[in-house]
Amino acid sequence: MKKILLSFLLSVPVLGFSQSFQVNLQGQKQTAMGGAGAGLALDEAAVFFNPGAVSFLKRNGVQAGAHGIWLKTAFNQTGSATTEYNKNKIPTPLAAYAVFGSPENRLRFGLGVYTPFGGAMHWNEDWTGKYTVTSLDLQSIYIQPTLSLRITDNIGIGGGLVYALGKVDLQKAVPYTNNGVQTTAQLKGDSKDFGWNAGIFIKTVSGVSVGVTHRSQVTAKVENGDANFFNAPASVQALLPTKFNATLPLPATSTVGFGFYPSEKTTIALDVNWVWWHAYKNLDFYYDKGDPTLSKRNYHDAATFRMGIQNETTSFLTLRAGAAYAMSPVGEGYVTPEVPDADRVLLSAGIGLKPSERFGIDFSFLYENIKARTETNIETGLSGTFKTVAYIPGVALSYKF
Repeated sequence: MKKILLSFLLSVPVLGFSQSFQVNLQGQKQTAMGGAGAGLALDEAAVFFNPGAVSFLKRNGVQAGAHGIWLKTAFNQTGSATTEYNKNKIPTPLAAYAVFGSPENRLRFGLGVYTPFGGAMHWNEDWTGKYTVTSLDLQSIYIQPTLSLRITDNIGIGGGLVYALGKVDLQKAVPYTNNGVQTTAQLKGDSKDFGWNAGIFIKTVSGVSVGVTHRSQVTAKVENGDANFFNAPASVQALLPTKFNATLPLPATSTVGFGFYPSEKTTIALDVNWVWWHAYKNLDFYYDKGDPTLSKRNYHDAATFRMGIQNETTSFLTLRAGAAYAMSPVGEGYVTPEVPDADRVLLSAGIGLKPSERFGIDFSFLYENIKARTETNIETGLSGTFKTVAYIPGVALSYKF
């Protein structure tokens, strides 16, 4: 029983929001430009991308948008000719921003509500890895009030307090049956914590803009989460836990971004993100029955390289495109069905429509190709090859005032 419980508890590394579930979809314009934006004062999404750039926005405004994520993962077990696929379930991360204060003043105010982490991974209930996971639903919402100060005509600084809310629902099969019915388990809990986001934005004499930002680590604490077991035989019910606690580090991210302006209507953006995943070495669980357990994760720091271009083709139409390359933080032997992660290539495109001086509509499309990865998990023993692709369309509405 202790081994079964340990296997169940160690199958939730996704609670740490590993890179596969790090949602980099915080602005439609930036998504269409490969996710780059730290070196630009582009729109209200600067609240997330670089608070220091908010004070350089020419107008106040509000915007709200959402993406739909079509994720397709294939798994081929070692020694098998059968390929299994995840079920289709479409998560829809949201982002909304507002910027206030007179553009003539040096001090501006912003508010952001966005989804930096999340995902939905669902497998068939009888698939090969059912004792590792059958379904996962992960949600998070960050709320960020922001201040931005233009300390000179060329330098702005800004920062915001982040209130982070999270929710997880993980299910798997347990190797028992009750009257021929499979026993299943569910781990469900909420978390909340505080963090911060700060940045500096510089317009150089050469015309290039530079942004440096840092988003702090957030520690997600799940307290009194529910451990539910369904169709468990009466002989083992007394041994099963009902509650658990866990503390999970969500690592800090540092970004350096550049903006280039080859013409009045063309903008080129380059970003490098560095995620401090080394903080995620272990995953500890404490539950109401039995001793605490420790699982080694051994993640390492990982970088993402982003670039994008925008061209204001007409007063009504803007075209955007981008690309990125993201390196996986998941080490050899730690790939799981909840986090079938590997290095990935991202391609994006989008358009912006401006029906009036105040109103705008932005569309984006992001394609992610996650490289095939063959691994044997050192804790669950699940061995095989994972291959994932994602298709992510999005839309946002904005209003200037």
